[in-house]
Amino acid sequence: MTYTAAIQFLYHLQWFGAKFGLDNTFKLAALAGNPQQKLRFIHVAGTNGKGSTCAMLESIYRAAGLRVGLFTSPHLVSFGERIQVNRKLIPESAVAKLVRDMQTLLRQGWADSGTGSPDAGDASVTSEQHPTFFEVVTVLALQYFCAEECDVVIWETGLGGRLDATNIVTPLASVITNIQYDHQNYLGETLAGIAGEKAGIIKPNVPVITGTDAPEALRVIEEAARKNGAAVTMVPGSAAHNPPLDKLKLPLLGEHQRMNAAVAVATAHALMPKLPIEASAIESGLKTLHWPGRLQVVNRPSGQRFLLDGAHNVAGAETLAMALNQYFPGRKPSLVLGILRDKDWLRMCQILAPLANRVVLVPVHSERTAEPHGLAEICRAANPTAQVLEYPSLAAALEATAGDTFITIAGSLYLVGEAMELLHLSAAKSQDERGLNEWSMTAERVTGSR
Repeated sequence: MTYTAAIQFLYHLQWFGAKFGLDNTFKLAALAGNPQQKLRFIHVAGTNGKGSTCAMLESIYRAAGLRVGLFTSPHLVSFGERIQVNRKLIPESAVAKLVRDMQTLLRQGWADSGTGSPDAGDASVTSEQHPTFFEVVTVLALQYFCAEECDVVIWETGLGGRLDATNIVTPLASVITNIQYDHQNYLGETLAGIAGEKAGIIKPNVPVITGTDAPEALRVIEEAARKNGAAVTMVPGSAAHNPPLDKLKLPLLGEHQRMNAAVAVATAHALMPKLPIEASAIESGLKTLHWPGRLQVVNRPSGQRFLLDGAHNVAGAETLAMALNQYFPGRKPSLVLGILRDKDWLRMCQILAPLANRVVLVPVHSERTAEPHGLAEICRAANPTAQVLEYPSLAAALEATAGDTFITIAGSLYLVGEAMELLHLSAAKSQDERGLNEWSMTAERVTGSR
């Protein structure tokens, strides 16, 4: 199998959508020899900051000399970003081999159940029981980390936690960064309901570390931990300025990143009995952290300055607004904004539009994009003095803002990934791999049980 064919196979799996539940993942992992039982994990959930926290933990343990696997989503440009060992992307040859082997497992486990095959042109694929893209990639990652003999795997949830495919592992620690509003259609309309889904990663006698500060969410996490006999470490906001963070300059901008770092530091301390490392590794790991697309400043030879930030929900938009005021006081950027329609785009526009002197609206390269014309009305109302423009693509928007000195691109990590390609910050792929981030839920709300 070639890498191109492997990527196409993964695209075909999107036909099965996304769904909650662990049965398929457990079954597929069993067919693969249960690689998760041979690995050690730090499982990370949360509304915002879980990817950054994962990157921090990876950097800390790599600085300590461990061989560290990193599993995150979505990817910005390349599929291989999702599966890394010591921050090296999974090789294309390994993807091709693992996908080929995965096809064999899928035939063994599902060929006789009337589900057909996800190969292109197979019209018999109709069952909702067939593994999804994320379920297949989760087990594929487990196989790779096992083959690479990782000492520890930093393991990010996809959506929610309780019924997310990643929840087939028993980790060394369960980390919940924070609880905020996002994906309410799937996880619940209240912070307590969302917390209940995130707290589903808590396992018996496994320590829990959380930076959650919303009282109603924290109560749910504490109750879940109590039922599981799991010790809870609550990381207060003040911890963002405790040693070693009080004197440490993080490579990532934003007070929220200092809070993510505080959660990562607390996790490393809680795991000292099982994963002992020198204190110097924590500081070294945080100093050398690299995690693109999150308040990333890019200075171009032309003199243009770009600020790239996913800011994909209301809390993210509020964080971006605070960062602009903190790091660029008195400067109003040209804001290139693209948002997915299943987000609270109205509130996001109300938060971000007043910060700009010009708002440039574009579609996100996704079937779930909000149309720029619908955003324009809200942005004009939120900032009557700003010029509000609509463009059919990000490429067209970048061309239109070529003479602007300060440009912020925000609203979706999908959009940031496209920007990184267009700005040549990441090597373009011979085929589009950003489309693998697409998903559509087969059920409107979380159902089922473990």
